[in-house]
Amino acid sequence: MTAALTPDAAARPAGPAGRIAVIGPHILDVLGRPVEAIPVGQGSVRLAEIRATAAGTAAGTGVDLAKLGAQVSSFGAVGTDLLADVLLAVLASYGIDTGGLVRTAGAQTSATILPIRPNGERPALHVPGATRLLQLSDLDTAELAGFDAVVLGGPDALVGLSATDLGAIVAAARSGGALVAIDVLHPGSERDFERISAALAGADWFWPNADQLLALTGRTDVEQAVGDVLALGTSGVAVTLGADGCVVTGTEGRLHHVPAIAVDVVDTTGCGDAFDAGMLTGLLLGCDPLDAAWLGVACGSLVATGLGSDAGITDLDQVLGVLRAANPEVASRIAASRAATSTAAVSTAVISTGERVP
Repeated sequence: MTAALTPDAAARPAGPAGRIAVIGPHILDVLGRPVEAIPVGQGSVRLAEIRATAAGTAAGTGVDLAKLGAQVSSFGAVGTDLLADVLLAVLASYGIDTGGLVRTAGAQTSATILPIRPNGERPALHVPGATRLLQLSDLDTAELAGFDAVVLGGPDALVGLSATDLGAIVAAARSGGALVAIDVLHPGSERDFERISAALAGADWFWPNADQLLALTGRTDVEQAVGDVLALGTSGVAVTLGADGCVVTGTEGRLHHVPAIAVDVVDTTGCGDAFDAGMLTGLLLGCDPLDAAWLGVACGSLVATGLGSDAGITDLDQVLGVLRAANPEVASRIAASRAATSTAAVSTAVISTGERVP
């Protein structure tokens, strides 16, 4: 079965952040908080909150991108079970096109149970599920050239795709001028790094966390590990550091540190996906990498204030408000880039339709 855009999704106008494809893990998370301990035997405890969310380095990022104003299309594999029904309904509620999700009876939908501790830590009980069954034949790679950006989320988890397949997906996206960003799902290994190297070589950006990057490269120093990625041909790297923010390669190739924004942490699930969505939005708005990374940090900080990967973020205006309190100069530059991008989009629409702008 080949995934394709639905007609309605193709007709929807893209916002300032453009049309974005997210490819990879689509996971249904079930989260509860606060969990101090699992009861013994058949004991039970009462929790303050239980939620189900769309998660994973593709679905979680896609939800945040949609909130920030992008037109998002999801590509990946899910099961034919009730979990898939719930997951697709959640994605559709954010306006995400799910026509690219292949439903297979070969495995259940990927899912995770997350008992969130009072300090925000998140042990996970995970079923890999259908994510691993995505095949290259399930994707119409020619369509990827029509997007403004493509997020290849968790290629390390897409074991149904070979190293050559992953490289072909990136090449297809780049052939139409799409910005390509890659993140990973697993803790990382040098074997994973070898397998995804061809994809990284053609990508614009790689966005792992520090632990993943060090495990992938076998390094003990983040700067050296970033150098290994850049040596493959990847144009830029941003590494998330949890409570320490992130480091990002600037236009001159040097690493810059962006501090975290202090918040009251409820749950850290999905913070990395939110960073990816914020940074990609900034890049598509025409921001330089450092300002885009600030937007990513603001998004990650907001997600940490609620339960689940879809918490915290309302829209781009809200994120800019949070960023304005932390770094008003960066927020002003991003707002200016957004205004310029919106004006350009309107001008392009007028040229293509011949309509007058009131």
